[in-house]
This record gives sequence, structure tokens and C-alpha cells, in this order.
Amino acid sequence: MRFASLDSDGFLDPHHPGGGGGVDHGAKAREAPLAVIEKVCDALHGRHRAGLTPTQRVVAVAIVAAVAFAVLSTEPDMSDEARDALEVVEAGFGILFLVEYVARVWSIGARHEFAGLRGRLRYMGTPLAVVDAVALLPFLLGAMGSESMILRLIRVMRIIALAKMARYSMAMQVVLTAIVERRFELFFAASLAGFMILVSSAALYVLEGGNQPEAFGSIARSMWWAVATLTTVGYGDVVPITPLGKVFAAITSIAGIAMIALPTGILAAAFSDGFSRARRLKAESHHE
Repeated sequence: MRFASLDSDGFLDPHHPGGGGGVDHGAKAREAPLAVIEKVCDALHGRHRAGLTPTQRVVAVAIVAAVAFAVLSTEPDMSDEARDALEVVEAGFGILFLVEYVARVWSIGARHEFAGLRGRLRYMGTPLAVVDAVALLPFLLGAMGSESMILRLIRVMRIIALAKMARYSMAMQVVLTAIVERRFELFFAASLAGFMILVSSAALYVLEGGNQPEAFGSIARSMWWAVATLTTVGYGDVVPITPLGKVFAAITSIAGIAMIALPTGILAAAFSDGFSRARRLKAESHHE
């Protein structure tokens, strides 16, 4: 039995006698030469921690352009000729992103952790690959045609393509990683916020419901005031008028400051840790 050898970048070594270990499911004869797969993988995924490959720069520009055209497509006063041209351009972006996604999944097999069919399927389940697939769906669904309301929704959803930029931005990756690492603390903060909204709504329902049934006639109606107050927005369209209601409203407003500060502090600490780790890894890569 011969085993695959890996180069210094974690790719399968095509020059080693056992270099085809990534295609150990009988697909070796059907796959392109490993060197070609490595080149495509290098262009789309990159092999360095810093900087973008020329292909990645082209894709990044296409993502921004696709989002810009998605924004323009919502303009109702556009002429029929311009709208037809815009649909052709959007279809082109859809084809480009589809080819890029397929090439990305195909070429990732050059890396030993995603080698073979199972490895590629495992890669398709990674967060960034899922984002790629979700961002691609609106382009494909829009090309199939739909009712006007659904089509408008699909056009707005095409802005999701901007999320694909996360794989090209170290800062975005640090932010996403920080959110994932602090998900339990953030869930606790969100649960606490929900509890505070429920308590505030119930209290104003009891204190103000009899005097302002339109605004506070139920806990559900009171929730609009509670959300606007706890998030420190305070539109002023609904306000308590009873003395006890005003006192509780003041307490709720002060509690809202704490509610905003809690997740802010959690994320600030996570971002600080994430950027420090990124700088340390970058420094280590330069020393190597």
C-alpha cells in the first residue's frame, strides 16, 4: 500500500510515488492531473495568509459589481432597454459565480484534509462554502423567473453576495470568528434582552393599559414601546402618561443602556483577542 505525501503547504505532492492519495476512491483515472488542481486551488483559495491572488481580486471586484447591479435593479423608473441589459449582466454574474463555486469545490481536493469525494462534500459544509452557495441561489432563482413580489425579494437577496467578501478579508474573518467564539455569551445577552422586553411590556400593560388601550392594551402592543425604549431609540410616538408608568419608563431607559453595553463589551473583548491572534500568526508566518 502506498501513501500520499504532502508538500510544505499541505497539498498533495504529485511527484511522490504515493501522491494520488487524495483520489483513493477509484477516481484517479477520472481526475485531472494533480498539478492542475493545485494551480486552480492556489488561484481560488490562496496558499498564503496575506494578500490576494489575481483570481481572488477579480472575484472580489465581481462581487462588489454584482451587489451594485442588484441595488440598481430595484429602481422602478428604469427603462425597458436598461432593465433588459441589467438582466443580462446579472445572468452573467450568476454564471461566473456558479463556475467559481464549482471550481472551488473541485480544486479543494488538492488539500489533503478535503481530498476525495467525501472531503469535497465536507468542504461544502464549511461556513464560507455555505455562504458561497447561499449567495449563488438568488442568481439562479432569478434566472428561472417568478412572480413580481418574489422576484423583487430575490433581487434584494442578491446583496447576500457581499457576504462572499468575508473569505477575502482578514478583518471580516476575525469578526466572524469572534462572534462564533462568543456565541454562548451573546445568546445569554439576547436572552436577557428578551426577558427585559417581556417584563417591561407586561409592566406597562398593567400601568398604562387602562389609560392608553391603543398603545398598551395588551402585552403584545406594549412590546413596541419596550423595544424602542430598551434599544435607546425612543421614537416618542408612544409614551406613558401615569406617574407610575413614567417612573417605570425611566427605569427601563436606564436598563436599556446596560442592555446595549453588555453585548458591546463581549464583542469588543472578542475582537481584541481575535486581532491580537491574527497579528501573532502573521508575525509567526513572516519569521518562517
